[in-house]
Amino acid sequence: MAMNAVIKKVVAFIMVATRLGKSKLSVSLAPRTGGEIINSNKIQVYRGLDALGNKIPKVEKLGVPHHLLGHVGNPDEEYTAREFGFDATSVIEQIINSGKVPIVRGGSNSFIETLVKDPDFKFKSNYLGCFIWLDVSPNVFNTFVSKQVNQMVNQGLAEEVRGIFALDKDYTKGI
Repeated sequence: MAMNAVIKKVVAFIMVATRLGKSKLSVSLAPRTGGEIINSNKIQVYRGLDALGNKIPKVEKLGVPHHLLGHVGNPDEEYTAREFGFDATSVIEQIINSGKVPIVRGGSNSFIETLVKDPDFKFKSNYLGCFIWLDVSPNVFNTFVSKQVNQMVNQGLAEEVRGIFALDKDYTKGI
């Protein structure tokens, strides 16, 4: 009697505290695993907002494909965790069908939790999740974040925020 074994494909998740190098770690891991990166940061899904979202510059991507990075047009547009789940599931399938490994670069835990736990996405029945979580001491974290914030300011953070802020906007939607 032959057993019908279901072979699940691996989806890697990089989970690191904010501003501690998830992008660099993901870009470093991708060529070693034949991977492509899926963004799950709530700010980085929006087009523009490069300084505010601290998006990885093209030169630092080192040719590694990045998905769901800047694909939502307007920062006032609502983009929910469920929408992310549908988009991410589609991209995961595209990456797997091309023979590569999906690497979900963390950022917004609500996006990842919805993708993995919502029964509509059938993640647990179709994939094996490999979660890589890195933690650092508070001293290292504070030093690194201070440098990152200074870098973001130097890249035009204040001007970028001024460009999207208006007193008459409805800030209950979008970012």
